[in-house]
Amino acid sequence: MGLIEGLLVLIFIALSVLIGYWLAYLCKDELVKGRKWFLYLIITFFVLFLGFLAFGFYEISLTFLLMLVVSWISYVKSKDKKFVGK
Repeated sequence: MGLIEGLLVLIFIALSVLIGYWLAYLCKDELVKGRKWFLYLIITFFVLFLGFLAFGFYEISLTFLLMLVVSWISYVKSKDKKFVGK
């Protein structure tokens, strides 16, 4: 992986963190109700990320990494009482 590709991956991951916080902010009322589903999504996306990465499908694995980060942020924020307001 070259320098430009590495920087693009870092930008991609940073954007996924921002998207995760933005979605969690927009959907505060759904976070608590969907907590168990976020856990299922985290496990599924982690397995898919590792599977596609192991078989050399690098670009597809980055997509699952984005979904993994967004799901993880939603799961963490669903447990934050101050954030969800309950």
